[in-house]
Amino acid sequence: MTDLPSWGVASDSPTAEHYRTFGALEARGSSAVYEDWALGVADDAEMLGLIDELPRAKRQANLVFAAMRVVGVPIASWQGARGEAIARWPRIREVALTHATQTNEAARCAVLLPQLARIPGPLALLEVGASAGLCLYPDRYTYRYTDDDGTVTRIDPVVPTDVVIDCRIENTAPPTHLPDVVWRGGIDLNPLDPADPETLAWLDALVWPEHHDRRARLAPAARAAASDPAPIRAGDLNDLIADAAASAPADATLVVFHTAVLAYLRPEDRDRFRRTMAQTDALWLSNEGLGVFPEFERVMPPGERHRFVLAVDGEPVALTHPHGRTYRAL
Repeated sequence: MTDLPSWGVASDSPTAEHYRTFGALEARGSSAVYEDWALGVADDAEMLGLIDELPRAKRQANLVFAAMRVVGVPIASWQGARGEAIARWPRIREVALTHATQTNEAARCAVLLPQLARIPGPLALLEVGASAGLCLYPDRYTYRYTDDDGTVTRIDPVVPTDVVIDCRIENTAPPTHLPDVVWRGGIDLNPLDPADPETLAWLDALVWPEHHDRRARLAPAARAAASDPAPIRAGDLNDLIADAAASAPADATLVVFHTAVLAYLRPEDRDRFRRTMAQTDALWLSNEGLGVFPEFERVMPPGERHRFVLAVDGEPVALTHPHGRTYRAL
C-alpha cells in the first residue's frame, strides 16, 4: 500500500486557516510566491504540524516565510521549496523564535505625509513600534504622487536623497511640501540598529520576494536613519508612551503615529493605549488593519479588507495600502 503524501490534504485547523487567508487575501495580487507557499502550507499536514510547535504568536506566515528565506529555502513553487523547508526546520524554528516581524517600510511615510503636511509645524514625531526607525524620516525622502487624472507631483527634500517613494493618491490633492520635523523618537520592544548588517539582512528577508522596489529602498533608507539616529526606547509602548511624549520639545506639535503595530497587542492593551491617546495633547495618527478597530468596518468597501485604515485622533480619513503604495481619501 502506498502512503498518502502529507500535503495536498485539506485542514481546518486555526493555523491552516491563517495561511489560507494570508494566501487568498493578503498575498494574492502582491506576491505569487507567498500566495503559493501559503496555500501550499494550508494543505500540508506535516508542515502545519511543525509550525504548530511554535508559540501561537510565532506561527504567522510573514515570520515563518522570512525565517525560511534567511536559512536558504529557495524562492520556488511550494512543491519545489517544501523539501528544503522540512529539512531546514530546526534552523527555521530557531530564527522564528528569536526574531519578530518588524517590517520597516519607509514607503509608509507616503500615506502619512498627506496628514503630516496639514499640521502646523514644527513637528515632533514619536513612533510606537518603530523597529529601526525608517518611518521617522518623512522629511528626508523624495515622493512621487500620481493623482486621479495621472498627474505626477514630485516632492523633494532639501538634501537630495536616494529614497524615492511612489504612491497613488485618490479623492484628494497630493501634498505639496514636506513637514518641518525638529524632533523624532520611538518606542519598540526590540529596537533595531539600522547600521547593523544582520539587522538589514533580517529586514530584507521580511520584504516579499517580488517587491524589488521595496528591497532597493531599504538600504538607502537605513543609511538615512543611521546618519542621524533617533532615540528609540526599548519596552512596552503602554509603559513608555507618557515619558517618551514628555521628552518632545514643548514648542513643537507632537504627533504620535504607528503602522501595523496595535494588531500585536492584546485587546485590553490596545484599549489602554487608545485611552492614553484620548487623554494626551498629541495628535494621533493610526494606520492599522481592519481588525484593530472593528468599528471602522463601516468605511471599508467590499473586497478591500486587505487595506489599512488611516485615522486621525480615532476618526478614519483614508484607506491605505499596507506598504504605502496607495492613499484613498474618505
